[in-house]
Amino acid sequence: MLSDFLRYIEENRMTGKGGRILLAVSGGIDSMVMAHLFSRSRFETGIAHCNFCLRGKESDMDEELVRKFASDNGISFFVKRFDTKKYAEEKGISIQMAARELRYCWFEEIMKKNRFTRTAVAHNLNDNIETMLINLTRGTGITGLTGMRPVNNRIIRPLLFASRDMITDYCKSNGVRYREDRSNAETKYTRNKMRSLVIPVLREINPSVEATLQKTAERLRGTDDIVTAFMKDLNKKIFSDRDGDTIIKLAPLKAYIGNSAVLYELTERFGMTDPLLNDLRNIIEGPSGGKIFTVTHRILKNRQELIVTPLTGFEDETFRIHSIDDLRKVPFIASVISVNITLNFRIPSARDTACLDQDKLRFPVIIRKWCKGDSFIPLGMKRKKKLSDFFTDLRYSVPKKERTLILESDGMIAWIVGERIDDRFRITGETKKALIIKASGVRCQA
Repeated sequence: MLSDFLRYIEENRMTGKGGRILLAVSGGIDSMVMAHLFSRSRFETGIAHCNFCLRGKESDMDEELVRKFASDNGISFFVKRFDTKKYAEEKGISIQMAARELRYCWFEEIMKKNRFTRTAVAHNLNDNIETMLINLTRGTGITGLTGMRPVNNRIIRPLLFASRDMITDYCKSNGVRYREDRSNAETKYTRNKMRSLVIPVLREINPSVEATLQKTAERLRGTDDIVTAFMKDLNKKIFSDRDGDTIIKLAPLKAYIGNSAVLYELTERFGMTDPLLNDLRNIIEGPSGGKIFTVTHRILKNRQELIVTPLTGFEDETFRIHSIDDLRKVPFIASVISVNITLNFRIPSARDTACLDQDKLRFPVIIRKWCKGDSFIPLGMKRKKKLSDFFTDLRYSVPKKERTLILESDGMIAWIVGERIDDRFRITGETKKALIIKASGVRCQA
């Protein structure tokens, strides 16, 4: 088994030259066999043991077993005790998820402080098959059917080639000591049910079911790589950014309108769900102006494109502002500066910045969404212009119009936030104080 172990590490390029490997060792049979195999190899290793303090004295005995193994084999040893139950309660997650988060965060800390290049975990062939079947039962795409990868960033799984029977035989032949976690025999958890109840039935149908499913996972992994490359290329053809929105070009998308898998992969990041896919098709094939909402985004059809706009949460708010200090507290105002006018004063030219005659502002001022019928005198002009016409001249998209706010003083628009001030509030030769307001975020994106 040692030669198979070393071959598997080499074939999957798990270590690299001069790699130092941190072994995650629980004390169970899988991790103890992994530690034993590494102790017989040429690699420089350390052992990390998590005591999750969930099984009283048994947890402590696990820790002592791993500590003794490390000492007997001259391997550096790291151990940490966690209050797993408290962490799970604080985070509102399961004990299993809490243990996972705690151990992987700690492994990263050890790696950084001690210059380890990889962390090895002892998942085996049977674990991988169980993962595949669980994902299949719950519903998944190709990626979920590929199981665990031998290398995932800095996590390696050098025992994925070995079945549980192979590990047990090695353990017996080499006298490897380990401790049995009695919870593994319980069937209340999904994985244990799959292991104890489902797989034995599949083995009756196909005695080599583990090897067969592993081959299937490897083939699907190759397919997943092909699909990933295809989707990456398609993303480049379809997506672009404009005015803080994501633009989806419909011409290259329409070839895949009947393919739910492609549509879902492209739009999942925007909160798309399976039930909404038919609505999305209707929007694509319908007239301009059609729209749907996900939990996180709005998707609007505009001619030959879809405009995807994040729902930021304060679009419908009106801010009534009683002082310059209050103005600084508005979420999308980056800064507010009051400046005395001198001979050296220069008016800022940035589009996201308004430079107003402070004495012409009347507090309280209001920041609100623009409304149909709103008008102002654009800087440099003498006549009023409707905001709707002004936006048309600038070729504002529908989402950008909807996001646009105005600053109103004494019933007059002083500033289209992030765009243009009203000529009546400009700096003149008589201005004594300037109020310089800089917008930030989605309100001032070009």
